[in-house]
Amino acid sequence: MSKITVIGTGYVGLVTGACFADLGNTVICLDIDAERIEGLHKNVMPIYEPGLEEIVERAYRGKRIDFTTDYPQALKEAEYVFIAVGTPSGENGEADMQYVEKAVKQIADTIDHDFIIVDKSTVPIGTGDWVGDLIRERIKDDSIQFSIVSNPEFLREGSAISDFMHPDRVVLGSTNPAACEKIAELYAPLRCPILFTDIRTAEMIKYASNAFLATKISFINEIANVCERVGANVIDVAKGMGLDSRIGPKFLNAGIGWGGSCFPKDVKALVHIAQQYGTQPQLLQAVIEINQQQRKRVVDKFKALLGDLKGKQIGVLGLAFKPDTDDMRESPSADIIRFLLGEGANIKAYDPEAMEQAREILPAAVDFRENAYQVVDGADALFLATEWNEFKQLDFDQVGKLMKGNLILDGRNIWDPDALIKMGFKYVGIGLGQHK
Repeated sequence: MSKITVIGTGYVGLVTGACFADLGNTVICLDIDAERIEGLHKNVMPIYEPGLEEIVERAYRGKRIDFTTDYPQALKEAEYVFIAVGTPSGENGEADMQYVEKAVKQIADTIDHDFIIVDKSTVPIGTGDWVGDLIRERIKDDSIQFSIVSNPEFLREGSAISDFMHPDRVVLGSTNPAACEKIAELYAPLRCPILFTDIRTAEMIKYASNAFLATKISFINEIANVCERVGANVIDVAKGMGLDSRIGPKFLNAGIGWGGSCFPKDVKALVHIAQQYGTQPQLLQAVIEINQQQRKRVVDKFKALLGDLKGKQIGVLGLAFKPDTDDMRESPSADIIRFLLGEGANIKAYDPEAMEQAREILPAAVDFRENAYQVVDGADALFLATEWNEFKQLDFDQVGKLMKGNLILDGRNIWDPDALIKMGFKYVGIGLGQHK
């Protein structure tokens, strides 16, 4: 049983702390947000993540996890200190390192014993070296021994617990092989492949992984746009591609683009890093551009199908950037809704989990409703933005009776075009040439 401190209680920090506690370790999670910590003591989760509440409650009841805003309390006897704070995009796409810097300074100013610091945040290449220098500059007792390990996270929102407990791989980078071995012991119960590298390589693996996944999505969306022109079906194209073992089927679902807390900021950050070092990341810049254009194409479709959008009532199902999360960061639906409002359309919207977050970032003109059927009532068109399970088998007989118009724009290709067309709907998907 190890003593672990996790700094930051967002998606990465809270999931990491809860899962390590579930594996039998003693964990203290620290956050500077006192309201968040107070809520966690009452088992009120600051995020929606399936399974997280149950794991936290079980570990808290078993006294394997606790929460605090106090650094001395959090770091007392800690063997391993995981940094899992946010690194949002700066003005030029660079990672904003202020929260990492504050955490590192607090650690150096507070800790009074040997420790291993583990960087879980997604950070620019070279951060491990910078963290080591910063600690050496500020630590009060020069006899304290410490090591830096880069341990990038690969957690998907909506399946983060499963991703932690059943990882494809764990990456550990350090100049100290013994430190890597100790962190590897923490992950040993998961029985997964562990890759040991130097720090900079580990930091690059995270950026490269997210950039590649974003590239696959932008690629299939580009192909979808061609499919619409030539009369091909992108779903079957992706299926045919995915059967090639060199390509694989994952992340080949055409839609309205990628969003969330990771892909947008990580691809931009990698572009910034590349430019800093004198290279021109043309592919990555195109990946970002295609993703932005994909959102605008949705509005173009509506204008082509409905004409002038002024006064048109459009119902939007799904607001979070993906299902099984309440995260609205960089959500494609948010941009599309703003574009539609700018064209004079009226918007009704509903999401199973992201309503509170959506109200904070979307214009006040959006009419939020309590379920899907309230959204379609009186609508000229229905737009599916997020493929939540509860939307997959709507009662389309009822939908047809409630709608004023008959246009369905399926932004995630989850519904059966032929069935809906037979019911009298005008169905439009993404990259489905025969239904253009």
